Amino acid sequence: MVASSAPKANGTNRIAILFQTALAVGGFKKQGKLQIRLHLGIVLPAILGGVLGALIAGQVSGDVLRRSIGVCMVLMLIPLFLNPARWLEGNPEREKKGAGPVQMITFFLVGLYGGYVQLGVGVFLLTALVLVAGLDLVRGNAVKLLIVLCYTLPALAIFVMNDLVRWDLGLTLAAGNMLGAWVATHEAARHGTPFIRRLLIVVVIAAATRYLFF
Repeated sequence: MVASSAPKANGTNRIAILFQTALAVGGFKKQGKLQIRLHLGIVLPAILGGVLGALIAGQVSGDVLRRSIGVCMVLMLIPLFLNPARWLEGNPEREKKGAGPVQMITFFLVGLYGGYVQLGVGVFLLTALVLVAGLDLVRGNAVKLLIVLCYTLPALAIFVMNDLVRWDLGLTLAAGNMLGAWVATHEAARHGTPFIRRLLIVVVIAAATRYLFF
């Protein structure tokens, strides 16, 4: 889609995200890799941020949306390359402390970005979940999907009210995303954190190139 249609594409994508994350969360929960009650302290601020971000998204131009995505994706390469051991091992001591002010503010801001644009928010969330909340990358991925699912519901409602959703395209995209989510959930559990980190680096570079230069 061209730049002028980016806001509607941004809204339409939320349909696919809703179905994809619902399927993936169910998969991680069934595998015993997701304990929802333990993470409510970071999920709730992210939901609030997601709602605010969706409200802002309806007010910006398509070109601004595209460029901001590209810049953010470039910035996200930094934590992916710095101290990779943190991505692989997590920080159990930090995780036990629960959600303090730093964690709550961090996840509110990440939720704000996710509600605003969604694309690339998974990298932001994984960074925060590993480096700020102390989870390892596999469990962090499960909590990431839970957070996205929770704020996507109100965000989609906001995009619908602003007439920024095409249901025909959104449902078609959802079918492909659900298949991808099913495969990704099983591959994450089988291959572990090194595989996920390498895949993230490739995806981020590709996305940044696409939005900054094409």
